[in-house]
Amino acid sequence: MGSKNKLKRFKENENFKNVIQPTREALIQNQFDLKGNWCSKYFKNSNPIVVELGCGKGEYSINLAKKYPNKNFIGIDTKGARFWQGAKNAIIDEIPNVLFLRAQIELIEYIFSPGEISEIWITFPDPQIKFKRAKHRLTNQFFLMSYSRIIRKGGYIHLKTDSEFLHGYTLGLLEKMDAKIHYSHHDLYSNIYSPIESTEIKTYYEDLYLKKEKAITYIKFELCQKLI
Repeated sequence: MGSKNKLKRFKENENFKNVIQPTREALIQNQFDLKGNWCSKYFKNSNPIVVELGCGKGEYSINLAKKYPNKNFIGIDTKGARFWQGAKNAIIDEIPNVLFLRAQIELIEYIFSPGEISEIWITFPDPQIKFKRAKHRLTNQFFLMSYSRIIRKGGYIHLKTDSEFLHGYTLGLLEKMDAKIHYSHHDLYSNIYSPIESTEIKTYYEDLYLKKEKAITYIKFELCQKLI
């Protein structure tokens, strides 16, 4: 994408009512007034909040919001030029229960209060295979601990990835952390018993992977509350 297109998208994001872009300083100084107040101040309802981490173009957030109008959805990514398309589509299609937030995921505890989230989706994140990049894996121990503090008791976390490495790495951590694994499979679409919520929505890149006969892995789990 050219720099002119990026600048254009950044400018449009500033005017989209369904895009929120707090500064890092505002977050770490606890000046973000939507924390703990997402339902009352933004969505104006008491519906459960579902978060997609590293939402990219927002395909999952948008389609989940269409399918579940009685839930609120928040797609989070650091790259506003990516989720611009999702935000624009949500406005065009008049989808009121989804928004996009530009923020670093390591600051998630500055964005949500304990127990404010009912469910988390992590869809096709960068597996960060190199050891020196492990701190950026969205399912490393630091992130899992953070998720355990913002998700309500019994809330599900979903990991969908084409990376066998990330699938295995995450399973190993979850076993050590005494997490409850509700479902796990290394080839999601080959199993007729896969949960419907894991197969009903496909991203653009997921379709490409499937056409290349690349296996998609999936884990649905629940973090132990003693981590909090």
